[in-house]
Amino acid sequence: MTPIEVLRQYWGHQSFRPMQEQIIDAALAGKDVLAVLPTGAGKSVCFQVPAMMLGGLALVVTPLIALMKDQVQNLAARGIKALAIHAGMERREVDNALNNAAYGDFKFLYVSPERLSTSLFRSYIDILPISLIVVDEAHCISQWGYDFRPDYLQIGALRELVDAPVIALTATATPEVCTDIMDKLRFREPLLLRSGFERPNLSYVVRECEDKLGQILSICNSVPGTGIVYMRSRRGCEQLATQLRSGGVEADFYHAGLASSTRSRKQEAWKSGGTRVMVCTNAFGMGIDKPDVRFVIHCELPDSPEAYFQEAGRAGRDGLRSYAVLLWNEKDIDRLRRLHSVSFPPPAYIEDVYQKLHITYGIPYEAGEGRELKFSIEDFCTHWRLSRASVHYALHYLETSGHIVYSEDVDIPTRVKIVPDRQSLYDIDLGGPLHVSLLETLMRLYTGLFSYTAPIDEEHVARRLGITVPVLRQNLYELSLAHIIRYVPCDNSTIVALRHNRLAPGNLDLQMQRYTMLRDASLQRSQAMADYVRQSEECRSRYLLRYFGQEEADDCGTCDVCLRRRSETRKLLREWFAAHPGWTEDDLKAFCAD
Repeated sequence: MTPIEVLRQYWGHQSFRPMQEQIIDAALAGKDVLAVLPTGAGKSVCFQVPAMMLGGLALVVTPLIALMKDQVQNLAARGIKALAIHAGMERREVDNALNNAAYGDFKFLYVSPERLSTSLFRSYIDILPISLIVVDEAHCISQWGYDFRPDYLQIGALRELVDAPVIALTATATPEVCTDIMDKLRFREPLLLRSGFERPNLSYVVRECEDKLGQILSICNSVPGTGIVYMRSRRGCEQLATQLRSGGVEADFYHAGLASSTRSRKQEAWKSGGTRVMVCTNAFGMGIDKPDVRFVIHCELPDSPEAYFQEAGRAGRDGLRSYAVLLWNEKDIDRLRRLHSVSFPPPAYIEDVYQKLHITYGIPYEAGEGRELKFSIEDFCTHWRLSRASVHYALHYLETSGHIVYSEDVDIPTRVKIVPDRQSLYDIDLGGPLHVSLLETLMRLYTGLFSYTAPIDEEHVARRLGITVPVLRQNLYELSLAHIIRYVPCDNSTIVALRHNRLAPGNLDLQMQRYTMLRDASLQRSQAMADYVRQSEECRSRYLLRYFGQEEADDCGTCDVCLRRRSETRKLLREWFAAHPGWTEDDLKAFCAD
């Protein structure tokens, strides 16, 4: 089959979007390729189509757990076998998934980057039939990138063990970052395919204002269709959603602190049009492909042009006129400066947090490697009387320097184990027909329930039984009270995984050269964001394109700067014609040409 035939058969699209076919052809030719495509350009098709044409398995490295779950479900709906391995999974679950990937005729294995260096994953490398390595969010491998993750550096070492081409994908990379990505991924030959970043249907608008709520209400009332409003804090999202509802806007809030089922329900309500405006943190939007978002509003300044460009780019994916509005005032600039200071706590503070983390869990020196800790930052900060923001960024830096893996708000699925052996189970009074049907369904859907505690998909099981998830949970609880099953309810938790044994004070390598470099790069990005909103002479689109290395670009004609210039030009022309009666536009053009 040809790439276009695969696209039509599995995805139902009749043609490729710009750059997709070139990227696919490069991968099929065995070349390493870095693809820089704007948000909404269809990056997943760029690796999914060649993976279907190549024999074996595509290994997809991505840090976004929600995205990998979503893509696994989407592939399954198309009849394509895919697996995911991420934080929050027990060793037996990971072992089963890797065994299925090795022997089960699967086409895709999604892996979070921290899994690459584990001994269990490495033990399967020789038998995994990897034909393609895909690196999503590839800017995370670059120390110059705005979201550097040291676990991504494991991919370079993986290439020594796996002879397969690489497709690296990102929506946000400066020229310096692109060069670094190809170097860190050990490209055999550099090949960068970059799509133009212009979004001609997207109007960038920057407004300096104090009354942000009034501005948001005005936009919601004047621009039809669905929208997203981004905020930094979870509490702020909840408050603003309430205020918008009071103003007559069908709004809801979304952040990572909500239960998984609640997030899914809210997300589906927004995607289906039941909720018009979603007020959210940056936890919302990754992997969500809703083409008809008419406006994206930023109520506060993002940390960087990279983050802003990616989030704003979620508007207008259907090609129709849409708006990216950024509301700001001088307080936001001050807040951005303070955030930069908090984002890089002193090295002594970072080491103190490292030691207190181990003390909290009773981990002695020279112990702890490989442990995954369910972590509550609120409880930790209350116990040690520390600032939440400072602890968050200290943990983040401990991750970037390779000491821990810090995974926030990981969904941990419900787990079940059948306690009696199979023969004894049939001699037990199960208490009702629903209990019998539930156990039969579990045994059909999941192997190994008699041997170990296995994860189950509550929504899938409930659908098979024709009941709701709350009813399912009640019946699981009743079976556990009868000692027929071991029932571990689903949870949502932050996970801290320890990369090595606890080190004594003074032995923690915080890589100060990298610390200084990251701090300076963060300051430059913050300054670029402040310059973006303060300047009023350069077209907004051209400013962003130039930041990402695209020097050749026309004025967009639709941003607030271009519209103001056009208005001023019209005013000047009216004044000129009023002062020169009898002149026509053609006379003026001829005069200017001379």
